[in-house]
Amino acid sequence: MRRRPVLAGLAAAPWAVAAASTARPSPRTLRIAFRSAETSFDPPQTNSDGNTLGVLANIFEAPLTYDYLARPVKLQLATAAAMPEVSADGRVFTVRLKPGIFFSDDPAFQGRPRELVAQDHVYALKRFYDPRWNSSDLYIFESLKLPGLSELREKALKTRQPFDYDAEVEGIRALDRYTFRITLGVPDPRFLWRLADAVQMGAVAREVVEAWGDDIGAHPVGTGPFRLTRWRRGSRLELERSPSWRGVRYEGTPAADPVAQRIAAQLRGRTLPLVDRVVVDIIEEDQPRWLAFLEGAHDLLEVPGAYRGLAAPGGTLAPFLARRGIRLQTQLQPDIVMSFFFMEHPLVGGYTPEKVALRRAIGLALDGESYRQQIFGGFGVPAQSVVPPHCSGYDASYRSEMSAFDLARARALLDTYGYVDRDGDGWREQPDGAPLRLVRSCTPTLRDRRINEQWKRAMDAIGLRIAFEPASWPELLKKSRAGTMMIWGYQWTAGSPDGGFFLSIAYGPNASEANDPRFSLPAFDRLFERQRLLPDGPEREALLRQAKNLLVAYMPYKVHLHNLMPDLVQPWVRNYLRHPFMREAWSYVDVGEGRPAA
Repeated sequence: MRRRPVLAGLAAAPWAVAAASTARPSPRTLRIAFRSAETSFDPPQTNSDGNTLGVLANIFEAPLTYDYLARPVKLQLATAAAMPEVSADGRVFTVRLKPGIFFSDDPAFQGRPRELVAQDHVYALKRFYDPRWNSSDLYIFESLKLPGLSELREKALKTRQPFDYDAEVEGIRALDRYTFRITLGVPDPRFLWRLADAVQMGAVAREVVEAWGDDIGAHPVGTGPFRLTRWRRGSRLELERSPSWRGVRYEGTPAADPVAQRIAAQLRGRTLPLVDRVVVDIIEEDQPRWLAFLEGAHDLLEVPGAYRGLAAPGGTLAPFLARRGIRLQTQLQPDIVMSFFFMEHPLVGGYTPEKVALRRAIGLALDGESYRQQIFGGFGVPAQSVVPPHCSGYDASYRSEMSAFDLARARALLDTYGYVDRDGDGWREQPDGAPLRLVRSCTPTLRDRRINEQWKRAMDAIGLRIAFEPASWPELLKKSRAGTMMIWGYQWTAGSPDGGFFLSIAYGPNASEANDPRFSLPAFDRLFERQRLLPDGPEREALLRQAKNLLVAYMPYKVHLHNLMPDLVQPWVRNYLRHPFMREAWSYVDVGEGRPAA
């Protein structure tokens, strides 16, 4: 799963337009952009940042991957020689790797080819438990209760000794050179999806980590198609096809729609990846990103909210773009665009009726349709719960207060629970008469300033003061984990069709990890634990619905919408199709002639 800034994605660096006019890029170079800075290129240290995960998924490999063009989505083999063997009780997964797969070159290998072996997966998974790396994704594995791994972590914490990677544990072990076995402490009917996550389940070479030490975040070395060659932090990333990459021929079963069929015909029989290099520019503002795309500096553009009405008025590609051969693709995303309230904060947190009423009133005051139009250019679906489309537990007919806009009810809630203007200055105080001042964290971008305007207008309308504290995206992630903010928001994007993940972001034991608000409600936790053990079906769906109802009632999250993502594709780009969950799609995209000349 991926955290992303609201509308984070394909972007341009401030100097990207100038760069496009001074040098003609290679026709085999895919040029894209991110709107927010990367975090760390070490899998356990990414903080689930979506942009960083997208890079790593093209460097590392999991045993499984997704069929690029299949809809509904389908798994296929990556480094695994066959689909994993699964025990009858859904707890034991045995994976056999293909021989002859090699890591990208690195000085740690001392000039010798380094083959992928089962022990690399054992080591990589254990790293998430190592206190040294302080992984924000540890909760994913802790919830599966892999026998012996938590005990190794506790021993390292208690003794303050290095984590014992050589200790044999039942949770994950190599059976032979190419076979490893994962044993869960609880059944997980959807664990196979996790084996397609190249960041959580990708292989890492131990000698690389030990050689680079604390600087491992700048030296990702995997078995995937690309390797990182240059990195200017927060500015530009450059990747190239790995010389040790084995080459993989496209195989897949495309969906019946014409676009997927056309792409499949173009890919059939070809060896991936189709480009030699990928260059990623980074910027935090929308306008340079938009202009850089128009100048031809980038091949793909996730259209910024401020420019969606210009690019696709009424949802149709603008004529001035169509005349240039630019294509529009839209897809409803498996994401939630949300704000959260830190539940341990003395003002907005808590579970007593007056605290719940305050959060609900704030939620009711936010105009979802205005938010959708002004921030997302009209692209998006009002959210009714934390579970997004394309995932189990999503019900298009489900309706709740999550999407409601009702200033009268908001004011009535505040009045009823004692949030009134006691001193006549036009602003409400807390029930005990103490000042009431909300603070929303944000990035210092024009986009977030526009979001802040929405919040300010809404809070003014119900008599609540609000202030805004800007910081960089990586800094906000750190503050969230430390619990030093009141209100913040971003996008959570699904990494698999398992909608249960979006309940895990409110599961009590995941506090300070995926559970940013540190929501803790025993009744909710019991529902989460019960649904996790069940196969998909009516019984699990009923539990998911009950859990969604509790999150609507207590409002630790205010989910604004699910993104209907509009992508612009340059005429010289072939084979691009956004996948709901797959991150390693760069291999399938081709770039031909036609970029603007210098």
